[in-house]
Amino acid sequence: MLQPLPAPTPPQHSGLDDAQALITGTLFVALGLTLFRHAGLVTGGTAGLAFVAHYATDLPFGVAFFLINLPFYALAWRRMGARFTLKTFAAVALLSAVAEWLPGLLVLQSVQPLFAALGGGLLMGAGMLMLFRHHASLGGLNVLVLWLQERRGWRAGHVQLGLDCLVLLASLPWLSPWQLALSIAGAAALNFAIAVNHRPGRYLAV
Repeated sequence: MLQPLPAPTPPQHSGLDDAQALITGTLFVALGLTLFRHAGLVTGGTAGLAFVAHYATDLPFGVAFFLINLPFYALAWRRMGARFTLKTFAAVALLSAVAEWLPGLLVLQSVQPLFAALGGGLLMGAGMLMLFRHHASLGGLNVLVLWLQERRGWRAGHVQLGLDCLVLLASLPWLSPWQLALSIAGAAALNFAIAVNHRPGRYLAV
């Protein structure tokens, strides 16, 4: 009787693999955030919370994003391990810096708001997907979402979308109805990219 073949061992990412993913992924997210900021939109997740803090207190977005993530590292360390936590900390620090530098490096004169919402959302989703596939995240709610997918099997994109809707509701005092509608479209585009491409078992490298 034929015996089933053993499951293949997932290949390991090298340090160079992880470094390029952190740099490229955070750059994609920073580009998406720049489009959102130019159009006066708000995204979901921890970045959305940072937008709300920025609008409410004038705290620089990068500083707010870095500070909001600090409480989540304890959960990441206990539930996801030291490797994940350290790479996530690096990604968060890098995005905090790049998000502040990029508007001075890339000066936008005009962006169609619908394109900013959909294009920015897809860029951020692609960037986050790169980080997820290299066992990293942008901290905060991403940590909770990834933990729920790994432990409970809940689809990351679906859980993220629900949390994003709550963040968008918190941003209502600073958005017009049109900006809110576009922000929801951007969040849907972001989570569509994640839900379609980040499914348990689809990607084996670690």
